[in-house]
Amino acid sequence: MNPNVVLPFLSSALSFIFAILVADQWVRRRQPYQLVWTIGLLWYGISAGTEFLGGLLGWSEPLYRTWYLIGAFGVAAYLGLGTVFLLNRTRFGYFVAFSLFLAGLFSYLTTIKYADQGEPVTGGVTLAVLAFTWGGAIVVALLTAFARRWVAPAVAALLVAASAIAALLVLAVTLPSPGFALDPVTHVPVGSAFPSDIRILTPPFNITGAFALVFGAVYSAYIFMPKTRLLRIGTGIPVVAQLGRAIAVVVNFFASIPGAFRAYRAGTLNSRVPATLLIAIGGFIPGWTSGLNRFGITWSFFLGEFLGVVFIFLGFLVSIEVFSDVRLPFTRVVLARRDQPSAGEATSGGGGR
Repeated sequence: MNPNVVLPFLSSALSFIFAILVADQWVRRRQPYQLVWTIGLLWYGISAGTEFLGGLLGWSEPLYRTWYLIGAFGVAAYLGLGTVFLLNRTRFGYFVAFSLFLAGLFSYLTTIKYADQGEPVTGGVTLAVLAFTWGGAIVVALLTAFARRWVAPAVAALLVAASAIAALLVLAVTLPSPGFALDPVTHVPVGSAFPSDIRILTPPFNITGAFALVFGAVYSAYIFMPKTRLLRIGTGIPVVAQLGRAIAVVVNFFASIPGAFRAYRAGTLNSRVPATLLIAIGGFIPGWTSGLNRFGITWSFFLGEFLGVVFIFLGFLVSIEVFSDVRLPFTRVVLARRDQPSAGEATSGGGGR
């Protein structure tokens, strides 16, 4: 019952089951976000699967490279991209642009940390990361302002290009013997076997993806909950207007919680509200425990990974609009049907986009 074996196994198994269910939804409805989420869940399952094999059979260099490539560059980024596609025609692109900017800034600050530790990052790599993230932030912001339907395709193009570059670098770099690195106490894998030039590339993937998944879910909950608008922003001044709207959403979200709770008790709350809040929790937990790895706190890594996929899975199951019936995947065999939301529930949180 070694937790380094059991927890990754459960995370991997649940992720693959979840991926099959979402892929089945994509086959039926052909929504881009469902396909991207399927890819993200497959990455989740593969990453946790490498941890299971490493804990059960022992780590090797190929297994460690696969774990780092899929886990550090794939999972959060592609789950977050699915949310960007879901909210493609909203102003959420501004938040994605802001997240890219923050990710670039964090990467730069991390280079200072690595330099203090005697592992300086090559100057050209730092400039490339800043150019890619900050340039991407500008492109996404402009598209959100003038051609919103192209935001998700543009973010997808940036992610696919960055993923290809990361794959080449991770697979080609030489690793010191034994070819992997584990925490000496918890035996959880850590990324320190890779040089700082590789590790500095991960924040744009993880920060932007995790922020998109978590805050996109919270924003979706705000869209579908009954609203109490304490703050309204009427200015049209660029940048100021977007910052004001972001502040207004935060203020109005918390102001709307009592009304949402009353609607929940009355049975009229749109099922997407609790569903997306569960998804937000599921995105936050592994993002937090994974971030703690950078500071040498590794005991919670596998637990956070498992809780993350559990909460996200629960969020999808709660939403009537996502799973209106229970079927054998990729067939027309219906095992059980769920009640559809009432007219009041379906319209209680509309608007706000």
